Amino acid sequence: MNNTSKHLLPARFAPPGIGSILLFMLFIVFFAWSVAASGISVPELVTGLPNMLQITSEMIPPSTDRVEPMMKSVLVTFQMALVGTVIGILISLPLAVLASKNHTPHPLVRSAVRSMVSFIRTVPDLAWALFFVASVGLGPFAGTLTLIMDTIGFCARFFAETIEEVDEGSPEALSALGASNTSVIVCAVLPMAMPSLINTSLFALEKAVRSSVVLGLVGAGGIGAELATSMEMFRYDQAATIVLMIFALVVVVEMLSSRARMSLMQKRK
Repeated sequence: MNNTSKHLLPARFAPPGIGSILLFMLFIVFFAWSVAASGISVPELVTGLPNMLQITSEMIPPSTDRVEPMMKSVLVTFQMALVGTVIGILISLPLAVLASKNHTPHPLVRSAVRSMVSFIRTVPDLAWALFFVASVGLGPFAGTLTLIMDTIGFCARFFAETIEEVDEGSPEALSALGASNTSVIVCAVLPMAMPSLINTSLFALEKAVRSSVVLGLVGAGGIGAELATSMEMFRYDQAATIVLMIFALVVVVEMLSSRARMSLMQKRK
């Protein structure tokens, strides 16, 4: 075998060490323990199959009794997602600047803002929803506040990383001409980072639409409340209609978002 053929051969895997083997065994043990803790039971699944089939049969055909109020709830769901996303993005932008290492006024400010954003992102959406429902009452306002917090936790982090990755050539040139830090950010940093910021914002809108459906289950407004009511009243035909409407809403938003991202990528080329 010549040297050329040796270089064409794929690299062989190195044999795992004792540490890797022990870690793999610990993972297997923990996974088995997790399966037991998850309550997975094949007999219970088999027992529940007739109930699943019964519920599915009651969903067909979907009900058309309350289509108009359901469509209004779907519209409210999208409006919650849109308003929550836009307000969350507007709040995330200054937070991202403060959290970026190259434009923060002080390292302590950066650490404080990053810690706050991490806390907001760590708290689950349902926990925020329950908090705002208890604070401002049932309805879309609580859901919108929840989506604002969710968008801040999602966007502020990625916005900060995008701002940090911006090429420093143009900002440094403006600074050398005597421009203030605010002017540098507004006139150089944000325009250069705008494509990535828009891309992240579109993902945030998709995420908010999906989250807003779940928030209604805890009384935070939107179509989720209609779905919870239908399931509690055993109106599975109405629930099927709501599920189809949710599916249509998510698909439309994802299609529009994908087209916007594709258009953005073509303009960048």
